Amino acid sequence: MGKVAAMRRLIVTADDFGLAIPVNEAVEQAHLHGILSTASLMVAAPETGDAVKRARRLPKLRVGLHVVLVNGRPALPAGRIPGLVDEQGRFATDLFAAGVRYFFKPGVRRQLEDEIREQFRLFAQTGLQLDHVNAQNHMHVHPTILSLIIKIGREFGLRAIRIPYEPFTPAWRATRTRFGPRLAQAALLAPWLSFMKRRVRAAGLAANDYVFGMIDSGQMDARRLSEFIAELPPGTSEIYSHPATAVWPQADPPGADYSGEFAALIDPAVIASLRRSEVQPVTFTDLARDGV
Repeated sequence: MGKVAAMRRLIVTADDFGLAIPVNEAVEQAHLHGILSTASLMVAAPETGDAVKRARRLPKLRVGLHVVLVNGRPALPAGRIPGLVDEQGRFATDLFAAGVRYFFKPGVRRQLEDEIREQFRLFAQTGLQLDHVNAQNHMHVHPTILSLIIKIGREFGLRAIRIPYEPFTPAWRATRTRFGPRLAQAALLAPWLSFMKRRVRAAGLAANDYVFGMIDSGQMDARRLSEFIAELPPGTSEIYSHPATAVWPQADPPGADYSGEFAALIDPAVIASLRRSEVQPVTFTDLARDGV
């Protein structure tokens, strides 16, 4: 365990697998020709079926569940979960208001449990091995949602979860940008992440130590990706991005550099920098096997 902790290990993940064909194309190509090892699947997204077909022909790609409870559409019919969706049958976009509602309203919590269980059930139905779980906009940091994911996840073989802790110092050294937002994020999330780490550890789940890509989401180009790789601290880091081969009509946010994030994952210079770094590529499945 001590040797593992002292090593620099890296998981490279694409979120929103299943959201659109350009996203699915990018995941497949970045895994075959780049450094991508892992993808997080939205089970109720428009192109989930296409994503699952691609994953089935990529036996080395590890796929986890991207639980969606905000900024997206549910797996259950809207009539089953009226406390979670708006008039259009979509989840809330106001994260703070949603978090307060999820915490204080027992009826809403029951609907949350039903929706989370349905998303786990749909993932199991794909036949893919469950590599990990995370959530849209990192809503699994929310204590209620985290507890439900752990409770329900046990029924479906959950072994690993993303902890969205982006350490201020290495992220700042790598980028030298957005000092204020990086510091504020680190300070505001600290108590919630402390609780999350204790809860995950008590549940016997594997997890990453650090994550990179939170502040720089949508701008993880080749230069930034190489900078993060160079500054990875000892332990297991996860770098995640939202790659796509092109912008699709419903892309949100529309200004994100989806194609730039895809290009970074297959960039020869990035691939070479990772090899030179002596960082060990791993997956959440590896962490669970090693008890990390």
